[in-house]
Amino acid sequence: MTRVKICGITSFEDGLCAARAGADFLGFIFFKKSPRYVAPEAAGEITSALAEHISQLTPRPASGTPFGKTPRYIGVFVNEPLAGVKETARVANLDFAQLHGEEPPAMLEALQGFGFKALRPTSAAEAEIEAEWYAELGPDNGPQLLIDAYDPDEYGGTGKKADWNAAAGIARTCSRLVLAGGLTPENVGAAVEAVRPWAVDVSSGVEVEPGRKDPDKVRAFVSCAKGHGWQAKALDSE
Repeated sequence: MTRVKICGITSFEDGLCAARAGADFLGFIFFKKSPRYVAPEAAGEITSALAEHISQLTPRPASGTPFGKTPRYIGVFVNEPLAGVKETARVANLDFAQLHGEEPPAMLEALQGFGFKALRPTSAAEAEIEAEWYAELGPDNGPQLLIDAYDPDEYGGTGKKADWNAAAGIARTCSRLVLAGGLTPENVGAAVEAVRPWAVDVSSGVEVEPGRKDPDKVRAFVSCAKGHGWQAKALDSE
C-alpha cells in the first residue's frame, strides 16, 4: 500500500489529524523562509505531545507489544549545516532528515542513513543523473529519494506538479521513491497509477492556508492514496 507523508505540520492539532487519518509520515519544515516554518523547539513539543496519543493510533498484536511508532517524523532542511541538522533532529525527535536544497552526496554520507535527498530536476535526464548520485545514500528503513516539482525561486510547497514521467522512470529502479509536487485528493490516485511510488507527499494540496491543514482534505488525500490499486513494495522489516 502506498505510504503517505503530510508535510508542513505546524500544530499538534494538524499532526494528530494526519495521524488519525492514517499518515505514515509527518513533515516539519525548518527552512525559515518557508510560510510553513516551525521552530525546532515547537516541533519537539508537537512530536512529544503526539507520543502521548500514539498508543491509540498504532495497531498492536495480540501480545500487546506495539508494532512501532506511527507516524514517523521527517524534518525538511534547505542547505542547513550538518551540525544544525543533527541538533534539530535531537530537539524535534526526528526519525529522518529530508535535504531539500543543494546539499552534496557527502552530507548524506555524513548523516549515516538518517537523511535522504529531495530532487527538483529540470528534466528527466537531470532526474536520472541525480538519482544515481543520491538514491543509494538514503535510509535502509525509510524514504530513499524524493522527487518534487522544479521552481527557480522556491524549495517546494508551490503547488506545482512534478514531472510524473520522469518520476516513473526513477521509480522503476528506486524502490522507495517519494513523489511530491502539486498533489491533491483529486489527482493523487492518478499519480499513484502513473508513477507507482513508494510514498506520496502533500503540503499545499491539503491546506486551508499555508501552515494550516484542512482536516477533510487530509482524510480524503490519505484515503485516495492508500485506496488505489497499486501496491507499493513493502519494506523487508514490515
